[in-house]
Amino acid sequence: MAEKLKTRRWDVLEHLGTEEEIQGFLQACFEEAGDDPVFIAKALGDVARARGMTQLARETGLARDTLYKALSGEGNPSFGTVMKVCAALGVKLVPQPVHT
Repeated sequence: MAEKLKTRRWDVLEHLGTEEEIQGFLQACFEEAGDDPVFIAKALGDVARARGMTQLARETGLARDTLYKALSGEGNPSFGTVMKVCAALGVKLVPQPVHT
């Protein structure tokens, strides 16, 4: 009789413990996202949860529940919200030419 394989749900938060891991994660997400703003919002939400949503709420001046919704992957955050979140997370959006 074969042994059953036990699996568990993968949680990105287990892999965002250091600033280097967070930086690498965001870099990969921004590269992978293409023109999908929901993908970026969700990635920012993952980093926000890893760092602490309460602290992020204080730093952005936005309510925690507003941040959870906007960065859930189901919300539609304004560009202003994205910019506030990026600033609070220490992330700078830098334009680069697209190489096709």
